[in-house]
Amino acid sequence: MIGSAGRVSGAVGAGLVGEVMVHVPERQGTEAFLAYLAVPGERLAIGTPVVVIEYHPPRTVYVAPVLP
Repeated sequence: MIGSAGRVSGAVGAGLVGEVMVHVPERQGTEAFLAYLAVPGERLAIGTPVVVIEYHPPRTVYVAPVLP
């Protein structure tokens, strides 16, 4: 899971439990995960591309925005 790409589907930010859709090649699809910011910062809006920095089974990830 670490290093996997995803997209915010429910705003992620300080004090918020957001949601991201992450591509999971092992299961041949995209799945929803609860998401927190990996590094404190600005709120991530719906549609923001992210990368998974940390994974806590079964369905929680810490994410960072993909910088252009």
